[in-house]
Amino acid sequence: MDDTSVIDINDLSLTFKTGDGDVHALSNIDLDVKPGEFVSLIGPSGCGKTTLLRTIADLEQPTAGDISVNGMSPHAARMSRAYGYVFQAAALYPWRTIARNVSLPLEIMGLDAATRQKRVAENLQLVNLEGFEKKFPWQLSGGMQQRASIARALAVEPDLLLMDEPFGALDEIVRDHLNEQLLKLWAKTNKTIIFVTHSIPEAVYLSSKIVVMSPRPGRIHEIIDSSLPRDRTLDIRETTEFHEIAHRVREGLRQGHSYED
Repeated sequence: MDDTSVIDINDLSLTFKTGDGDVHALSNIDLDVKPGEFVSLIGPSGCGKTTLLRTIADLEQPTAGDISVNGMSPHAARMSRAYGYVFQAAALYPWRTIARNVSLPLEIMGLDAATRQKRVAENLQLVNLEGFEKKFPWQLSGGMQQRASIARALAVEPDLLLMDEPFGALDEIVRDHLNEQLLKLWAKTNKTIIFVTHSIPEAVYLSSKIVVMSPRPGRIHEIIDSSLPRDRTLDIRETTEFHEIAHRVREGLRQGHSYED
C-alpha cells in the first residue's frame, strides 16, 4: 500500500446478499487518492457511488479486495474519527440548536465545554453561519442546514471529508452558491474531499479528479485529472477548457453505458 495515499483501494468488490439473489454492487475497484485532492464520483443511478463512499466510511463491508484510509483499515479510521461524513439530507436534530447539533460529535468524544464551544464557533465561521448558533434547524433554509451539516462533519477535525450528494436536493442558484463556498472551504482547510454527484457541471467545477463509474456492478470506467486552476470561480464554466473536460466526462459516461439526467 502507498503510504502517501489518504485512500488506497485495490481490486475491491462488494456483493449484497438478498432474498432475491446476489446483487453485485461494486466490481474490481482500484482508486488512489492523495492528500488535498478533491475527487468526485459520478455515474448513473445505482452504479455504486454511494456504496463506494460508504465502504470507505466502514458503513459497508467489501466482499473482496483491499482498502486503506489514512494507512489503516476503514474500521480503524472510523474509530479514530479520521473522516467527516456529510449525508444527502442534513440530518440535524430538530430539538437541538445549530450550535448543539454541531457540538454533538464533540460531546460523544467527551471533549470539555470550552473546547466544544471553540470548535463550534470556528466551524460555523468556516461555513458562514456565525450568528445562527441559537437557531433551530427548522428556522434555516435547506442550504443553510447543509452548511451546518458540513460544520458538524468538520468539527471532529478530520483530514478527510466524505460527501454524498449534499446539494442534490437544492435549487440551482443555492447549489451554485454552495459549490463556490465549498471550494473556498477546501482552499482554507486543504482537506481531502470525496464527493458523490449526478451533475457533470458540478463534478467538473469542484474537482481536481473525476472518477467516472459505469452501471451496476459499479466499475471505474475512467479517471479524469482536471487541468483547471485550483482557484476558480463560477465564470470558469464558460471557458473552453471547462467544456472540454465536461465533454470527456459525458463521453465517459456514455461509453461506460447510458447516462440519464
